[in-house]
Amino acid sequence: MVIPPQENQTIIVEFVLRGFSSILQINVSLFMIFLVFYILIISGNILIVLLVLINHPLHTPMYFFLVNLSFLEIWYTSNIVPKMLLIIIAEPKTISVTGCLAQFYFFGSLAATECLLLAVMSYDRYLAICQPLHYPVLMTGSFCISLATGSWLCCFLLTSITMVLLCRLTFCGPNEIDHFFCDFTPLVHLSCMDTSLTETTAFVTSSIVTLVPFLLIMVSYSCILTAILRIPSATGRKKAFSTCSSHLTVVIVFYGTLIVTYLVPSANSSQLLHKGVSLLYTILTPMFNPIIYSLRNRDIHEALKKCLCKKPGFLK
Repeated sequence: MVIPPQENQTIIVEFVLRGFSSILQINVSLFMIFLVFYILIISGNILIVLLVLINHPLHTPMYFFLVNLSFLEIWYTSNIVPKMLLIIIAEPKTISVTGCLAQFYFFGSLAATECLLLAVMSYDRYLAICQPLHYPVLMTGSFCISLATGSWLCCFLLTSITMVLLCRLTFCGPNEIDHFFCDFTPLVHLSCMDTSLTETTAFVTSSIVTLVPFLLIMVSYSCILTAILRIPSATGRKKAFSTCSSHLTVVIVFYGTLIVTYLVPSANSSQLLHKGVSLLYTILTPMFNPIIYSLRNRDIHEALKKCLCKKPGFLK
């Protein structure tokens, strides 16, 4: 839909998301696959949240941050996948400009928050392994809440800077976005205004929220690795490493997808390839996180067994 303004320009008020294919059979198959993935993501992360909430032994800083991460994954995926499923299977494949900007805002904010939360979790593991005697004093409940709250607020406020500039852009046509969600690059390319300031601002802010946390994670794990190697017994080293192996695996998967995204050249590769890469961080990574924590975490195993084996009172 377009509205003709006074100055012989056509102002776009909604976009068309082209999705993946115009072939119905392919779309039906994609719809079923992505729906299954979405159900797995939501159920897996909800399971982790519930396990932590109802099991008192899991009321520790590490699992408090894990609940934050799982809650983020639920919100992050729900911001993109339901609309993606709708445009795959239904017509018209449209989204309002306001809805598109809102989708990008939450996508950018939540992705940035995940970077900071992963850095906070690595700091928690650093204190637990490198300074175990001071850990209970340093990682208090109020400090954990401050770290989590600061991560959320910082990223949502930082993304707001880019959003203010995006909201000032005018979209005059065409109105087709060759993607399954409102990502930054295809969105700004549809503007009929100079977007250099917007793109520079987005690049600076995204670099801050990805590179700075990544460097903090690298420093933390360098100290952790050094401390683990100093432990004399193999059993002690294995036990120490097991407390951070799940988080380290999640970090590798998350930043691995980011690296793949940046390595794909925007000018020389097909849009289909960009969509495939986007699926890595919008669906696959959120689905892997609860699986990784479930498979590689003994505390989660014990909590799950406790819930599954619990008998009703009248059967005891």
